[in-house]
Amino acid sequence: MTKTPIDESNPIGGRIIEESIDDALSSRYLAYALSTITQRALPDVRDGLKPVHRRLLYAMRELKLNPETAHKKCARIVGEVMGRFHPHGDASIYEALVRLSQSFASRYPLVDGQGNFGNIDGDSAAAMRYTEARMTQAGKSLLEGIDEDAVDFKPTYNEEDDEPEVLPARFPNLLANGSTGIAVGMATSVPPHNAAELCNAALHLIGAPGASIKTLMNHVQGPDYPTGGICIEDKDAMIEAYATGKGGFRTRARWNVEQLDRGMYQIIVTEIPYQVQKSRLIEKLAEIIETKKAPWLADIRDESAEDIRIVLEPKSKNIDADLLMESLFKISDLESRFSMNLNVLDATGTPRVMNLRECLQAFLDHRRVVLQRRSAQRLGKIDARMEILDGLLIAYLNIDEVIRIVRFEDHPKEELIKAFSLTERQAYAILNMRLRALNKLQEVEIQGEHDLLAAEKAELEALLGSDDLQWKVITEQVREARDLYGPKTELGKRRTTFMEAPDIEIDLATAFITKEPITVVLSKKGWIRALKGRVDDVDSIKYKDGDEAEFIIPCETTDKLIMFASNGKFYTLAADKLPGGRGNGEPLRLMVDLENDHLPIGLFVHDPKRELIIASSAGYGFRVVEADVVASTRGGKQTLNVKGDVEAVRCIASSGDHIATIGNNRKILVFAADELPVMTRGKGVKLQNYKDGGLADIITFNKEDGLSYIDSAGRRNSVPDWDVHLGKRAGAGRMAPRGFSRTNAFSPDKRLEP
Repeated sequence: MTKTPIDESNPIGGRIIEESIDDALSSRYLAYALSTITQRALPDVRDGLKPVHRRLLYAMRELKLNPETAHKKCARIVGEVMGRFHPHGDASIYEALVRLSQSFASRYPLVDGQGNFGNIDGDSAAAMRYTEARMTQAGKSLLEGIDEDAVDFKPTYNEEDDEPEVLPARFPNLLANGSTGIAVGMATSVPPHNAAELCNAALHLIGAPGASIKTLMNHVQGPDYPTGGICIEDKDAMIEAYATGKGGFRTRARWNVEQLDRGMYQIIVTEIPYQVQKSRLIEKLAEIIETKKAPWLADIRDESAEDIRIVLEPKSKNIDADLLMESLFKISDLESRFSMNLNVLDATGTPRVMNLRECLQAFLDHRRVVLQRRSAQRLGKIDARMEILDGLLIAYLNIDEVIRIVRFEDHPKEELIKAFSLTERQAYAILNMRLRALNKLQEVEIQGEHDLLAAEKAELEALLGSDDLQWKVITEQVREARDLYGPKTELGKRRTTFMEAPDIEIDLATAFITKEPITVVLSKKGWIRALKGRVDDVDSIKYKDGDEAEFIIPCETTDKLIMFASNGKFYTLAADKLPGGRGNGEPLRLMVDLENDHLPIGLFVHDPKRELIIASSAGYGFRVVEADVVASTRGGKQTLNVKGDVEAVRCIASSGDHIATIGNNRKILVFAADELPVMTRGKGVKLQNYKDGGLADIITFNKEDGLSYIDSAGRRNSVPDWDVHLGKRAGAGRMAPRGFSRTNAFSPDKRLEP
């Protein structure tokens, strides 16, 4: 759709523009997106600042709020920024000012705040009318040389003033303080780093511009958060993150053990991960205790003053402190991950993701541009001054003639220019001289100043004409910044340390259970109990009248028990939760939702690496991975589908290369184990074909061992010529050999642990 031309003579009707809704929305949204990206969300790679931060620092400089001067009200600063530079609300400006001053938010605060500027608990700062601020030395260093044509200026929003497009930036603020922001379709997340390490890496980059990321990381160890902590990210992963500009860093709280009386101890947390609110962390830990997600933790207290001191009390002195903290790291913000996305605006204002080397190189290139511009500006001032000094020296050499022209000529300026070939500036300088400046001593001083300026001019011209000299000066500047924030200074010493994550595999469900041997007994009438230790004499176990043993399983208190029932469901029992051995135990159906018309088929210690074979009375079955049958609820996990009169009858371990089945018709079928598929749930496939009856038993064996069975006397007998029963799965099989067990089973006990 074409746009209707505007009729300027008709200020009402002629101002209506016809435009496609798609074009109108896309053009306006694109303008909004571009403004958000460049003016709000992404920092400039050269000074590491967003416009609001840059305007705050420049306004504070205009107000002469240097580190050596007195503080001024934040309301005054915010008003100056809002009225002259930043056409947005005062709340957002003050929030940015507060963040620049918070020592737990900024690694090198650019603002020195006086008053309540919030805390790590997440409490907000006092109102701007109560707080005061001034720049820190770091903030001042970002502005160094701004009056010496070091950077370009642009008109402010109302075109009444000018503001800098970027600051000269004496130290690598982007990586030193970090930055976060969300724009339209893109975001940035830069973690803070140690300034001295960045300076060392920059110095190395000056000497070796093509240095690899791995080499630069010999200087930049990794993030250095203002709140400290311990970074446990893998070294190779960190190198990859810095090489691509995208990645993340896992950081843990720093803690130590404080011994108490009677062998008890408590854990003291002294540093927490970056950008984690302490009050929210404690609230979350208290919630974990209340919901019994951390039953091994008794209490948590906040004893913090200016320093962080969070006290964690274990329930028992026997709980290992390392294991306790590993478990808390998994379920709380005591361990957090800070993502890195080095998406910044380059020198041309284009957003792009940079790696570590590109960020440092952009900082060095900016320092070089600043050096060249400041040197050129100084050179221009020297030329202007030397021009005047040259004119004054001419006047001293011809003082009598100069006096005559000034006294008697109607147009002395033109006559001076004509008589001594002077410039207008030189003529003005001579005419503005005071009489007492005509003494000989003044002439000597002017000549001395001229010689000094001539020497400085030669140095500046040599500097501007030599890349090596420029990099030498930049090297000295970077070294000065490194020394200012060196590791021996209070502000510069590294706070975040590094270590490898402990190789501790922890199962939260069993980590704090005392590991002891027990013997689990399940009777035929469904009563279950756990006897302490290993019971070798099973005949000594007593039961209720008319009851007897069904399963006797030796295990540990840390084990999980898997029960398979005739309804085709698997149930999971925690060994440590079973009733003790005194008495006859408790009914199994109080622990799991097992119907009265179904019975346990198998009970065994869980092994997640094992495969099971389950089969129904109809002769159907399949293999299943034991890790997939663990049930998380009382209702169990339906695995083998059965209906009507069909029930699950067998659950054995899949441990051989062949499978043998026998039906109620006494026919045996042997087939290869790989013919039986692995499934997670279903009816299964046909194991053996029957005209009458169903499956009686199933067993697995290895070919080289041969097929055998156990008779009622407990003797193991081999099946002669077992290969005559070999066939394909779902075959009818052949009659069992003479002498085979009359119970139609390979073992008299069908429900032993697989």
